[in-house]
Amino acid sequence: MIPEAVTQLSPRPVRRATLLQNWNDVTFLHWPVDPARVTKFFPDGTWPDTADGVTYVGLVLFKMERVRLPGEPGLPYLRTFCETNVRLYSVDKSGRRGVVFRSLDAERLPPVLVGRFGARLPYSWSKMRLSRRRDNVAYTSQRRWFGARSASARALVSVRERLGDPSPLEHFLTARWGLHVRWRGRTVYLPNEHGEWPLHRAKLLALDENLVEAAGIARPAGPPVSVLYSPGVTVRFGFPAVEVAETFSGLTAKCLR
Repeated sequence: MIPEAVTQLSPRPVRRATLLQNWNDVTFLHWPVDPARVTKFFPDGTWPDTADGVTYVGLVLFKMERVRLPGEPGLPYLRTFCETNVRLYSVDKSGRRGVVFRSLDAERLPPVLVGRFGARLPYSWSKMRLSRRRDNVAYTSQRRWFGARSASARALVSVRERLGDPSPLEHFLTARWGLHVRWRGRTVYLPNEHGEWPLHRAKLLALDENLVEAAGIARPAGPPVSVLYSPGVTVRFGFPAVEVAETFSGLTAKCLR
């Protein structure tokens, strides 16, 4: 494992954005997982990131808004949609902390196709809804295409007080500055940059889901150990980076492309 001192604790600036989007009305649900049970899901050159020897599986529910390329507003129908993902937490040998997605359910089919066949991410097209009444936020998701058709999630949370100073665990679970994915035989790191999450405590009022189990992870026992809510952040994605080991004249040179 990489010592905590050398892992990435803050975002690296994205000098040239490739994609912009807002993540709004975000609920984070997390359960602890033994790293040994999920290591098989990580691409080469990455492994489970841990806090006090434990890693976590997250069920993250939110609305994607204003998805757009730099300098353009985005198409109205395609730029706003609900999304729910199941994710694990990764770190690579360069100390870059990220996520590994086990599943991503989205409401709009074109982004699902681009994500699934272009970026090689496990997207599924789902019927989804997010509604808010005062301090209660409700999420529903029912998978249509790709993956287990019976996979679904229903969650209801009550938003509570703003966190003035997130705990080390709350920071660990939310301060992620990219994703690791296997693409064309290589492990790719796709960086992103956003402001500090405005986090709130939240109470889970109801949860009925099988997305975690459908993603190949044994259903965690008991309720989530962390329930957080955020009104959202604006996100800038940068260019992907690939770590490649090249051998020349019997010597191995590492380069970052």
